[in-house]
Amino acid sequence: MDTENLKVIIIGLNLDNEQFEYSMTELAALAEANNLDVVDRLVQKLDHPDRATYFGKGKVEELRLSVLEHDADMVIVNDELSPSQIRNLEKAVETKIIDRTGLILEIFANRARTHEAKLQVQLAKLQYQLPRLHTSASQRLDQQTGSGGGGFTSRGSGESKIELNRRVIEKDIAHIKQELKDIQKSDLTQRKQRDSKSIPTVALVGYTNAGKSTIMNQLVNRYGENNEKQVMVKNMLFATLDTSVRKLIFEDNKTMLLSDTVGFVSKLPHQLVQAFRSTLAEAANADLLVQVVDESDENKELMMKTTEQTLKEIGVENIPMITVFNKADILDEPRPQRAGDNLVIAALEDDSIDELVNVIKENSYNDYVINEFLIPFNKGEIVNYLNTNANVISTEYVADGTQIQAELTAVDSDRFKDFIVTNE
Repeated sequence: MDTENLKVIIIGLNLDNEQFEYSMTELAALAEANNLDVVDRLVQKLDHPDRATYFGKGKVEELRLSVLEHDADMVIVNDELSPSQIRNLEKAVETKIIDRTGLILEIFANRARTHEAKLQVQLAKLQYQLPRLHTSASQRLDQQTGSGGGGFTSRGSGESKIELNRRVIEKDIAHIKQELKDIQKSDLTQRKQRDSKSIPTVALVGYTNAGKSTIMNQLVNRYGENNEKQVMVKNMLFATLDTSVRKLIFEDNKTMLLSDTVGFVSKLPHQLVQAFRSTLAEAANADLLVQVVDESDENKELMMKTTEQTLKEIGVENIPMITVFNKADILDEPRPQRAGDNLVIAALEDDSIDELVNVIKENSYNDYVINEFLIPFNKGEIVNYLNTNANVISTEYVADGTQIQAELTAVDSDRFKDFIVTNE
C-alpha cells in the first residue's frame, strides 16, 4: 500500500494502563515511520471496550467529525480490533480503519529486504488476514452487488468467495512455512559450523531505534573482517528488519561473531513475534546478549521491560546479558561510565566503544587459558596457526624449537596439549 502523505488520525482507548500515553506517542512514531501524516489524536478512557465499535458512541461521533474536518484518509487504532469492530467503525466514520497490528505489519512489509524476511512478513500478514476474511470479502461483494443487494444469490456467492479465499490463504501459509523450514535448516547448519569452531557469539538486542546498528557499524569499522559490510542506520522505527552477522577480529587475535537483530516495540503483534522467531534465533543461540537502551528517552524503563518480555516470549532465557545505555551525549552525561555489566556510552565516541569492547571481551572469553608451548621446528604450521588465531604473548627460539606463550581457547589448548611445556 502506498501510504506516503496520507492524512491519518490516531485514536486510543485508555483502560487505566500506565503505559497508555507512551503507547500513543509510539503509535504516532510508527505512523510517521510509514510516511503517514498524523493530523489529529483522540483518546477515550473507559473501564472496558465497547463490543461493537471498541469506543463509546460519543467518541465514535467525535472521530467521524474529525475525519470530516481534517479530510483524513485513514484512522489508526492503538489496539488490535476484531473484524466486526473494524467493520462497524468503518461504517460509522466512513473511512478506512486499521489497527496497530495492521500498521506494524504494513511497516514490516515495506522494510523487508532479504528473501527470508519477506517470507516471514508475508506469513504474518496472511495469519492476520485469515480470521478477517469476512470483512474484506463482504466489502468486495458490496462493491460488486451494490448496497441494495442482499438476496440469496449474493449471500451464496459471498460465502463461496470467502471459502475460496480461505483455502488459498491456508495453502499459501503452508507453502511459506515449508520454504521457511528449508531456510532455517540451512541457517542451523551454518550455526553448527560456527559453534564447532568455538567462536563466541554476541547479539545486540533492544528497542527499535536505540542505536544497535550504529554500535554494530562502529565495531565492524574497527574490527570487522570486512569493514565494508556496514548495516543500514536511519533515525526511524524499524529502519531494518534483517539480522546481520559480522565477524570481528581484535588486536589480540580473539575472534567473535556479532549479530544485530530486529528491534522491538511495545505490543509487537503475536504474528510477527512468531514469524521472526527464526531471525531472532541469533539471539537465542548467542553466548552473550548486549541490550542497547536509549538513555535519552524518558520511557527507557518501559523499553527495557518490553525487550525482556519479547525475549522471554521467543524463548530467549538464561543467557548472560549486559546493558548498554546509549545516546548519553544527548543528555551531556559523563561517558563512558561503568557499573558492573551496565555501561553508559555514546556510540559515536571512540572512548565509549573502547569500554564497550572491554566489557564484551570480559564476558565472552572466560574459557581462554594461557599456556606455554614448545613447537618443534618441523611443525611450523602450528606456529603459524597460533600467530593467526591466538594472542601470542611471547616468542623465543630455543635449541629444540619455537617456545611460545599464548592465550587461546580451551579447545585449541587441548588440540595442542602434546606441545605444552609443564613446570615440574
